[in-house]
Amino acid sequence: MGNQNPSTTPVTIVVEHLDPELGAWSALEYACIAREAHASGSKFLLSSVPESLQMPDELAATKGLEVEHRSIEEVFADRRSKVCLLDPSARTELSPEDGDTFEVFLFGGILGDDPPRDRTSELRKKGYEGRRLGPVQMTTDTAVRVTRMVVHDRVPLEEIQYVDHPEIVINDHERTEMPFRYVKDSNGEPIMPKGMVELIKKDADQGIEDLF
Repeated sequence: MGNQNPSTTPVTIVVEHLDPELGAWSALEYACIAREAHASGSKFLLSSVPESLQMPDELAATKGLEVEHRSIEEVFADRRSKVCLLDPSARTELSPEDGDTFEVFLFGGILGDDPPRDRTSELRKKGYEGRRLGPVQMTTDTAVRVTRMVVHDRVPLEEIQYVDHPEIVINDHERTEMPFRYVKDSNGEPIMPKGMVELIKKDADQGIEDLF
């Protein structure tokens, strides 16, 4: 896929936590992002976390997670032009060259709302330059994974292989379709956070939106 010479500059991933609470779905996504960031030498910062919000023990113990109570504006006040907002409404697609232009890649949690509620609009108003990851809605961990593949691994966006709207088998009689795009693994399966399928099966009687 594309240029296989990854950037030597670590990627800084920031998820601005735009919710007063932390649901089970988001906790699994954040843990997944932290593990993958740690493994790739990237930095993962979860910003705007309310002082009152207690991180689940398993998430708090995950290597690679940095919790910041300040907002993105405060943390990177001196590097505003180096922050790229991953925005579904942006006009320009993310490219490997953006890894040379930007140092920080910003995501609004929770991206995976279904239907999308445009949480990113709150960050868009702050004037950060935006880039798009294609037309199909992604979960937060998928959006981060794709961004890292593009700007760090230098894989062009159009060369990444995806699984759109995969079905999860709940039991012999029930299936649920995930309304998101996922990166395809080497076996052709969608890459999901550890524990996500089990969470979906456990809470199959709830709507997807209730799991965030």
